[in-house]
This record gives sequence, C-alpha cells and structure tokens, in this order.
Amino acid sequence: MSMGMTAARSQLCLKRLLDEPQDIVKCKVARLESNPPTTGLSHCLRPRSPAPRSNEGQSPSRVGSYFLFGRCEGEKSYRAEHAQTKEQYTCQVLPLCGYQERLAAYARIGHHDNVCGLLDVVIGQDSVYVFLPGHHGDMHAYVRTRKRLAEEEAGLLFAQMLNAVMHCHRHGVVLRDLKLRRFVFIDKYRTRLALLGLDDSVLLHGDHDDDSLTDRHGCPAYVSPELLTNGTRSYSGRAADIWSLGVSLYTMLIGRYPFQDTQPAALFAKIRRGSFSVPHWLSPQAKCLIGCMLRKSPTERLTASELLMHPWLSGPRAAHHNTNKTHHSAHKTLPSPRGDDEQVVPTWTEKH
Repeated sequence: MSMGMTAARSQLCLKRLLDEPQDIVKCKVARLESNPPTTGLSHCLRPRSPAPRSNEGQSPSRVGSYFLFGRCEGEKSYRAEHAQTKEQYTCQVLPLCGYQERLAAYARIGHHDNVCGLLDVVIGQDSVYVFLPGHHGDMHAYVRTRKRLAEEEAGLLFAQMLNAVMHCHRHGVVLRDLKLRRFVFIDKYRTRLALLGLDDSVLLHGDHDDDSLTDRHGCPAYVSPELLTNGTRSYSGRAADIWSLGVSLYTMLIGRYPFQDTQPAALFAKIRRGSFSVPHWLSPQAKCLIGCMLRKSPTERLTASELLMHPWLSGPRAAHHNTNKTHHSAHKTLPSPRGDDEQVVPTWTEKH
C-alpha cells in the first residue's frame, strides 16, 4: 500500500469516527475471544508492573478482520495480522468510553513520516481496537540490546524523534508520557523511527501558544521536575516533553537513565534536584545538547525546532567521539552499588 493511499485511508477512517456520535457507531463491532486487557492509561507518576507476556504458542484472538498475537513487551499493544492480506499491524486497546477524544490527535496532526498513522479502528462491546502500522521493535529494547549507541547513529535516530515531537507541538498536540518505548523502527534495518500512539496526548485549543497543563502524567524515569514540585499549579506541556526527550537522548548515548533509583521517593528526589553526571568520553556537543533539555527550569529548555538546529545534529561530528570509550570506562565514570545491571536501561517493577 502506497504512503498516499495509507494517509488517505487514515483520514477517511478518522473522519467517520470523529464525525459520528459515539452511541450510533455500530460498524465493525467485535469482542476478543479472551478477556480484553486493562489498559492502565494513567501512570500516576509511579513505577508500574510490566504487562504479562502472552504465550506465543496459544491461539491468536480474532478481532474483526484481524488476528491478535502476543503483547509487545512492557506495553499495552499487540502484534496483529490481517486475516486476508497477512499484512502486519500494531493494535492498541483503548477504553470504549471517550475513545473519540483519544483519537482526535491523529486528525489534528495529519500525515508525518515520523508519526505512525491510524489505519483502522474496530469497535468492541467493551473496548476499542486501534490498528497502527507494524514495526520492527522499539528504541527501549534496542538500547537494552546495544547497551548504548554511537553518537553518529544516535544523532540520526534522535533527529527523527525530534521531528516527530516538533510536528506535534506545532499542531497543538502535547504528547506527555514520552519515553523510548514510544518510538518504533519502521524498517527492518532499524534506521527509520516513528512515534507510536497518540492516545495519551493532549490537544491544545484556542491559542496553541498556551500549553498549560495541570494533570500529572508520565513515566517515572522520564518525568520532569516541575511535575513533582509544582503541587496543583500548571506547567508547560511542551517543556515537559522536551525534558523527556533529554532523558531519552542521555539513555541512548550512555545506556542508563540520568536519574535512577529502585525506590520511587529517592528517584523523584534526584529528579527534583536536577543534578546528573555525564561520562568524560561523551563529546562536548552531545553534552551541550543534553544540557539544553535537562534544565531544571522549564523556561530555559530549548524547543524542539531550536534543538534541531543544534550543531550536534546539524553539523559534522568529530570522528573520535566513540573511538576510545569502552563499557568498562563508562561504568567507572558512573559507578553503581548494585552492579553492572544498573548501568543498562532497567524495566520498572512495582514493589509489594
């Protein structure tokens, strides 16, 4: 299917869903043969247990014209396949109540190469099944496998992440809950990235320059200081997204989070202080770019469009950036009392 046909199909699907009242949308009603998953869309700024992995040996569930297979690791999405065409999709499951509002961001931003477009929607009796393009894994899993990325590769990938965020911000969409898992590879060579899922986004109305938000929403390791210290006061949604991008780039280049602790209270205390260290082998330009995002004061963080003009992304990088570093030197620079496992991107689990 061509990109133009895919975009046109997505827009027609959105127009039908957003124009019709929810109580009369009766097309493609389906129910999962097994119990639908609970989505847990609001993270409430606390570590959460990863979603259980489905047994790939079990029979897939049928939803409309699609088969649903195992859940993607740590996420609420499934790998899906069209029953007739065998085309691969990603399926996200949303609550039936208010699903049109959750899908409105797709219509707002339109088509973009670095944002996964909505391809189909199946309305169930209890849930809504949203079908997005299939992918070749996410950035979180990629960094865990690679330990960390060379600056050349990280720059090419991070520029695509920034382009996606800039496009959304320009169209009045604040993404919230930005993290490495939200970005997936859309080619088998893992060179092209796209943002997956806009259902947690907030649409700004009226003056798009006013991006004030009051709710606290995000992944613990990526949440910005102002969400932890402002009480009930408002904060800039775009600036909070930029902080999360700073955490993402730091993790891509160094292989661990800039703020990390097994205890939530200790983790949030570190984030509120806003102090972090970088290894000596990281290039000065990379350190500068990270610092432009991980600034404690939201007003001092650069915007996505400003970040794209940074020399680390727009200019040639020094060839010696990654020639002398080893995993051992990184561990020496950033010691961990809990051993080497703490130096890679961890999976958060709830303590009981």
